[in-house]
Amino acid sequence: MAKMTLAQLKALRDETKKDIDRRDTEGKDVMIVVGMGTCGIAAGAKDAISSFIDEIKEHDLTNVTIKQTGCMGLCHSEPTVDVKAPGMPDTIYGNVTAELAKEIIVKHVIGKELISKHVLDRPASDIMKEQN
Repeated sequence: MAKMTLAQLKALRDETKKDIDRRDTEGKDVMIVVGMGTCGIAAGAKDAISSFIDEIKEHDLTNVTIKQTGCMGLCHSEPTVDVKAPGMPDTIYGNVTAELAKEIIVKHVIGKELISKHVLDRPASDIMKEQN
């Protein structure tokens, strides 16, 4: 392994710190939870979570936390993702591919728009009215 310069070490430290900070929930108002049970992983959840991380970095979103959880009980629609964002209903998306993960960041998190054809679960309309 080649030796690293001090500048390279500092850059590596800074990038690693950013990655660690993305998992911290303090002061963040958007949470994305990816189902990473065995059924989710087999269906492509690793690609989806990687895509979420890349898209969060690309848009420099500092208010978004990404987490993983076990099985959500929706094995028929894996990979599943739970998105909680202010001004939007808590939403579970199904069959989340890497491309859909990017779309969720752009449309749901940034644009405040549901991607209806992939929604598995969301609150009833009367509950949504109470939140607004």
